[in-house]
Amino acid sequence: MNVSHRYKWFVVGVFLAFMLLHQADKLLIGQVLGDIQRDFEIDDAQAGAIGTGALVVAAIFYPLWGYLYDRYARAKLLALASFIWGVTTALSAAAPNFGTFLATRASTGVDDASYPGLYSLIADYFGPKTRGRVFGLLTLTAPLGFVLSLVLVLVLDPVIGWRNIFLLTGGLGIVVGLVIFFGVRDLPRGRAEPELENLSEIAAHHFDWKVARTLLHKRALLPMFAQGFFGVFPLNVITFWFFTYLERERGFSSDTVFPIMAGAVLTMSVGAFSGGLLGDKLFQRTPRGRLMVSTTGVIASTLLLIVTLLLPLDISPAAFGVMLALTALFVQFSGPNVAATIQDITLPEVRSTALSVQYFVENVGAASSPLLVGALSTRIGLSNAILLVCAVTYALCALFLILAVWRVPGDVAEMRGLMRERAQESAQLAGTKG
Repeated sequence: MNVSHRYKWFVVGVFLAFMLLHQADKLLIGQVLGDIQRDFEIDDAQAGAIGTGALVVAAIFYPLWGYLYDRYARAKLLALASFIWGVTTALSAAAPNFGTFLATRASTGVDDASYPGLYSLIADYFGPKTRGRVFGLLTLTAPLGFVLSLVLVLVLDPVIGWRNIFLLTGGLGIVVGLVIFFGVRDLPRGRAEPELENLSEIAAHHFDWKVARTLLHKRALLPMFAQGFFGVFPLNVITFWFFTYLERERGFSSDTVFPIMAGAVLTMSVGAFSGGLLGDKLFQRTPRGRLMVSTTGVIASTLLLIVTLLLPLDISPAAFGVMLALTALFVQFSGPNVAATIQDITLPEVRSTALSVQYFVENVGAASSPLLVGALSTRIGLSNAILLVCAVTYALCALFLILAVWRVPGDVAEMRGLMRERAQESAQLAGTKG
């Protein structure tokens, strides 16, 4: 199947819209948490359970989504995920009490687990030389979604309230689902691999449990899974609690918080794309390149976050904002490179499954992060709780990434060898038919 350059970028644009609006919807909860606490009269521990509930549900659904994506049409399943996003968000907006809200908000985790198929499909549109920067572009949607959620709250919350904002974002989810259903095509798995991209016909390979079990033998994959368990703790803590931290602990007004967070998010966006681009360039020099960039990002963001959180409470908002922005520059270095590395070392028919396992492990670890910080906050204060959880988990994440950097060359070499075998198989198939 020949795909034009223009259509490739149309697909990227659709997926950018899907992820941007979905991330904004997902991150809105942190911006309106104070309103929700007042409306339902709940404390920090109960508020933390809201974020944890959605993460637990997402963790449960990641393996299922991964299996379905590797077995069936990924584009249609992504359209279904977008529709589920719209419906579950609308249900949470209509919840009459905290118990119902907790349950319906947790159900939004079903569609939160839908990204592995998106990355798998994009990997069949773009080859290894450019895959990291495209993944980095998609990763921009997390920080930009945070900015969009801030704008929605600042502009619409005083006018229509948090419930109607969720109804709006849920409705957009249904619209995007229709665009994906009718506008995005699937491709043969492995289409963009260098060994296969110029072949007129590719031998079909479908999900196989035996192939899936070989993922456990990938030398770099297990430490990458382990780093994922700890690596998303800080990001989930920051997106869920940081708005509250700036207002409560730092005493910043809402008008002050917005430019601080907007500046941090903009530099995070630059870091996400730059990290993916740098990973692509270094990967062409060494198979360790992507994970070297990831490790650098984790170590830098750890040290800078500690310094930022330890700044005196009476420091000016401008000075605090500069340090937070510098920290944010490195936060997303890891994301696009870890996702691209998984594509580099796994067979096309199990890539969604591999990425689903990665995200499953991440969510199992991260599911407790909002609740953990909320519980610690009642004992040692919100500032100390955020500092403790982020510093410890980032340090562990860096150690596992260093192990993955050492192990990854063998996995990349094995993958390229398997792709050469498949290229020969496809050429023989085309010759037989000819």
